[in-house]
Amino acid sequence: MNSTVAYLKNLIVEADQNSPRESQMSEKGFSLIEILVALTLLGIAGTFVAGKIFEKLEEGQIQAAKIQMEGLEAQLKEFRRKCGFYPPQEAGLNALIEKPSGSRECKNYPPEGFLEDGMIPLDPWEYDYVYKLEGSKPYIMSSGPDGLMDTEDDISSRPEKRRN
Repeated sequence: MNSTVAYLKNLIVEADQNSPRESQMSEKGFSLIEILVALTLLGIAGTFVAGKIFEKLEEGQIQAAKIQMEGLEAQLKEFRRKCGFYPPQEAGLNALIEKPSGSRECKNYPPEGFLEDGMIPLDPWEYDYVYKLEGSKPYIMSSGPDGLMDTEDDISSRPEKRRN
C-alpha cells in the first residue's frame, strides 16, 4: 500500500509538472505595455533620424542652388564677353536663351543662346531665379525653401547678401 501511495504521489507530481498551465507560464510573451513602450521608443528614434535626414536634404538643396547660380553667373559673364554688356534687368535671365531687344544690341549673340538646353533652370524648390543688375554688377537670387523673397532663407550670389 505504501508503494501504491508513493506511486500515486509521483504520478501527481509528474502530471503537475507537465500540465499545460505550467508550460504556458514558462513561455511568457510581451505584455501590451511592453509593446507600447517599445513602439514609443522606436517612434522617438525615428523622429530624430527623420529630422536629421530632412536637415541634410535642405543643406543639399541650398548647395545645389548655389552651384546653379554660379553656373548662371558664368553664362552671364560669357554674355558680357560676347556682347560687351550684361543683360538689362528687364530682360532677366531670359537673355541667356533669347536675344534681348532694346537700345543696346548684341551683335555676337550665339544663335543657340548661352544655355545648352535652351531652358533656364528652376531653383531646387521649383521657383524661378531672380536676376538683378545693380550698376554694372549682376547677381542672382533664390527665394529659398520658403518661396518668399526678402526673407531670412533667401540665397544670393551677391557676397554681402549671402545668408546661407
